[in-house]
Amino acid sequence: MIQAHTDSTRPKRTELLQNAKFQKTMFLILAIVPTFGGYLLFGLYPNLMSVYYSLLDWNGINEPKFIGLQNFVSMFQDKYVWRALLHNLFYMATVPLLVISISVFLAYLLTNKKYKGTPFLKVLFFFPNVLPTVVVALIWAFVYDGSFGMLNELLKLIGIDMNGFYWLGDTRTALAAIVPPYVWAGVGLYVIIFINAMTTVPKSLYESAVLEGAGSMTRLFRITLPLMAPIIRVSAIFLVLGAIKSVDMVLIMTRGGPSGSTDVIGLYMFNMAFGEDVRNYGYASAIGMFLFVILVSAKLAIDKLLPNRSYEY
Repeated sequence: MIQAHTDSTRPKRTELLQNAKFQKTMFLILAIVPTFGGYLLFGLYPNLMSVYYSLLDWNGINEPKFIGLQNFVSMFQDKYVWRALLHNLFYMATVPLLVISISVFLAYLLTNKKYKGTPFLKVLFFFPNVLPTVVVALIWAFVYDGSFGMLNELLKLIGIDMNGFYWLGDTRTALAAIVPPYVWAGVGLYVIIFINAMTTVPKSLYESAVLEGAGSMTRLFRITLPLMAPIIRVSAIFLVLGAIKSVDMVLIMTRGGPSGSTDVIGLYMFNMAFGEDVRNYGYASAIGMFLFVILVSAKLAIDKLLPNRSYEY
C-alpha cells in the first residue's frame, strides 16, 4: 500500500513542476523574495530603527533613555547643524549646475563636431568616474598643496605667486575648493549619458533647422535641449540629492575643517555618532531624520521647478 501511494504521487509532482504557470510563479518568488528581503533587512529596518533611536539619549553602550523629541529640539537650536546645512546648500547650488552645463557642452561638441579623437576623448572624460573617491580626493589634495601643489605652480607661471598658500587650509577658500573635485569626478558619466541622448534626436530636425538658417547655438537651445529635458531632469535629481548627501570627499580632504568651514550635515551626523569626544546615537539619528526630510523636500522642489514634460517629433 505504501508503494502504491508513493507511485501515485510522483506523476502529480512531475505534472506540477512542468506546469508553466507554476514555473512562472516560482521564478517570480525566487527573483523577488531575496531582493525584497534584503531591502527589508538592510533598508527599511535600519530606517525604522533610526526613528526609534532619535527618541533616545543613547551612546551605543550605556542603557538607552527615552527623551521624546528632545533631540529634535536640541538639533534645531544647534548652530553647527545649520552651518553644515548651509554648506550642503552651497554644493547643491553649484555642483549640479556646473556638471550639467559642462557635460552638455562637451557632449554637444563630441556629437556634432566629429573630432577624429572622439572615442579617446570619451574614455578620457569618463576616466575619473572609474577612480575611487579616495583617489580623486588625494589627487586634488595634492593639487591644492601649498608647498608643491600644481595649482600654485600654474599660477606662478602666469605671474601670480601665492607664497605657499594652502587652499584647503584657509576658511576663505576651503569650501569652494571642494567643488572642482566633485565636478571633475562627475562630468564624465553625464557626458556619455548626454551623448547617447543627443544621438537619438532625428537628424531631419537639424537638417530642417539648417535650411531655415538656424545656427549651432539655436539648434542646441531650440532642438537638442528641449528633447533632452527628461534626461537632464533625472540627472539634476541625482546630482542634487548627491550634493545633499555628500560626505566622502569632504571627510577625506578636510574632515570638515578648517574650523568647520567645510563641514556638511552628513559628516556632522557621522561625528555625532562615532566621534572621539562626543558619541550620541540618538542625536545623530535625529539629524538623519532631518536629512531625510531635506532630501524629500529637494525632490519635490525639483519636480516643481522641472516638471516631467515629454516632447514629440
